[in-house]
Amino acid sequence: MAVYTPLDHRTVANFVTSYGLGTLNKMTGIPAGSVNTHYLLETSKGRIILKIDEVKSVADAERELALFLFLRTRDFPCPQPLVDRQGQYYRLYKGKPLSLYTLLNGKSVPEAQMSKAQLEHIGQLLATLHQVGSDYPKDEENRFSATRILALYQEVKERLPGYLRHLTHMLDDEMLYQQEYQEDRLPKGIIHGDLFADNLLFRKDKVVGVLDFEAACQGKFIYDVATAVNALCYIDGRFEIDRFDTFLSGYQSVRTLTLTEWDAFPNELRFSAFRFTITRLKDFFLRPMEARDRVSKDFREFFDRLQVLRRERPGGMNRLLLAMATGYDYRQYQKPPAARDKPEGRTPIKNRRSGGRQREALTLQVRTQKRVAAAR
Repeated sequence: MAVYTPLDHRTVANFVTSYGLGTLNKMTGIPAGSVNTHYLLETSKGRIILKIDEVKSVADAERELALFLFLRTRDFPCPQPLVDRQGQYYRLYKGKPLSLYTLLNGKSVPEAQMSKAQLEHIGQLLATLHQVGSDYPKDEENRFSATRILALYQEVKERLPGYLRHLTHMLDDEMLYQQEYQEDRLPKGIIHGDLFADNLLFRKDKVVGVLDFEAACQGKFIYDVATAVNALCYIDGRFEIDRFDTFLSGYQSVRTLTLTEWDAFPNELRFSAFRFTITRLKDFFLRPMEARDRVSKDFREFFDRLQVLRRERPGGMNRLLLAMATGYDYRQYQKPPAARDKPEGRTPIKNRRSGGRQREALTLQVRTQKRVAAAR
């Protein structure tokens, strides 16, 4: 279970009292999650979540709390930090930041069971985060930037056990690809970075809680979108185009992707899959922990996605590119006449590789098919 720091009833009862939450009736360790310790507290004044940051520094924990407080002022449904009687939002327990939050009441839904309405609302909420996050005054460091992930891969590679060495041929090639591809001149702001099904709480079709901002940082919006697509639109070994279209429709109803973001989309999908493959390998092989305490997510889930995105095995990549080409075509060629008189300039992207070329070819194919249909 994911309770790495054990707490006794008396210690937690003192925390509850210092926060003015009455008396502690019951405490239960929460097994979900793989990084931090969480307890559900039942107090005389309601149910509370206690969190211990296992890997973040005090400064990082302070930045996360500041982000939560900022987003709550914008009515974004993230955790609400509680303040104690001394006006503090956290305290240290054995050198680790400990904080309390109100419980967000909602239901988790596995990605395969999400309705179209739920997927659409997730897209809308992610776009809302990107809009309000553009105004966030603090610069949140990206712990999962391309530079750091590529460096982490070298560390992981050296310590992989022999039975996994066969993975490195493809991962080496992907690292070289990412070094050549990576484009940083894209719209940025606060991103979630980890929008998986288990980080979302629903009430019917509406998202009422977005959890786990462990990876939140200043980053590329299109990377955040790509991570959500990888997490929510890949079912039973294939990218589901209907889910992709629904999620993107929700997102673009709030924030329209730029042409450069469409161009970068396929490669950001690849980088996201590469990133989670590497960090999951790292969490399992490089993080010292007793086997009975370990909560590890299978790296093969994202290694499989990466193989599909590299077109090394079937899994809906061609249809995904075609869906992107259609969206790209719509944004570029279906504008009102007044807008066409002054088209948006496209920033040349150095070292652009197959993603853009593949989509441009498909865009031409889509336009040709439309002209043929119109001629008939």
